[in-house]
Amino acid sequence: MTMSLTGKHAIITGGGSGINLAFAKKLLSCGCSVLVGDLNLRPEAQELLEKHSTDAPSMIFQKTDVTSWPQLSALFQRGETEWKNIDIVVPGAGIFEPAWSSFWHPPKTPTNPNSPSKDDANGNPGHYSVLDINLTHPIRLSQLAIAHWTKRRMPGSLLVVGSMAGYMHGLGSPLYFASKHGAQAFVRSLGSLRDPLGIRSMLIAPGVVDTPLWNGKIDPKKNNAGFNGMAASPEQIADAMLVLIENSAYGDGTIMECTVKGTQIIPAYNLPPPNMSEGGMAEYEEEVERSLLERISKQGLDV
Repeated sequence: MTMSLTGKHAIITGGGSGINLAFAKKLLSCGCSVLVGDLNLRPEAQELLEKHSTDAPSMIFQKTDVTSWPQLSALFQRGETEWKNIDIVVPGAGIFEPAWSSFWHPPKTPTNPNSPSKDDANGNPGHYSVLDINLTHPIRLSQLAIAHWTKRRMPGSLLVVGSMAGYMHGLGSPLYFASKHGAQAFVRSLGSLRDPLGIRSMLIAPGVVDTPLWNGKIDPKKNNAGFNGMAASPEQIADAMLVLIENSAYGDGTIMECTVKGTQIIPAYNLPPPNMSEGGMAEYEEEVERSLLERISKQGLDV
C-alpha cells in the first residue's frame, strides 16, 4: 500500500543542504510540510524556505545544534506547536570523520598540543563529536518521536539517514564506521514496533553521494571529483527515501542501500560483501589507509 503524504508533517535534521534538502523538496512536492533543523541553510535551501514560507505545504526553519538535547527538544516542540501532529521524523544530520573529531587526531593534551581535535581530553563525561552527531542525535530524536506517537496513539515513520559504512569497515575513519554500524543496529532494533503500534523504522544507506560535504563546496580538501560517475546524486537518494516512506511494506527495521547503480534491501544476516567499486569508496579508503599507516608507523600516535 502507498501512503499519501498530502497534509502530513515532517521534521528533518540536516535539511539545510545535500541529501536532506533534496528529501525536503521531495516531501514538499508531495504535499507534506517540513520543519528543518540545521545550523544554517545553504542558498538553495533558503530559496526553498522563501518559496514555501506561507502557503501549505509549508517549510519552517529552526536553527538547531543536534548535539544539544535541549535544542532537539525545542525543535520537536516547535513542530508540535505549528502542526500538533508530526507524521515523519528524519534524523538526517551527519558528518564523515573530520580532523576535529577523529580517532586518529586525539584531543589536545600537554603531550599532544597541536591536535586539530575540538573534543575535550578532560571531558567528564568524555565524548566524540562525530558520535554525538551521527549516533546519539538520531537516538535522542527517535525517543522524542516515539513519545509523540505513543502518547497520541498515532502511527509514525522514522527514517534515519545512515550509510553503507554501517556494514563495512575502514582504518581511516573508525569512529564514522562505528557510528553508522550503531545507527543500523538501532533502527533494526526498533523494527518490531511496526505491526503492533504502526511505528515504522527505516534507514537509507547511501554510498558516495555528490553533496556539498564531498564536492568541495564546504571543505575544499574533500573535492573528490575523481569518483568518475560513481557518486549518486542527492535526488537519487531522496527518491529512494520516498519509496521507504510511502510503501507500508517497509518499516520493520528496513535497511535500503542506495548507490548510483540502484537500490537493494539489506538483509539482517548473511549479507554478502558489498561491491565497493560501485559505491565509489574503495579508492578513497585505500588512499586514506595508506597515508595513515605511513604517518603512524613513522611518528606514532600522540595522545
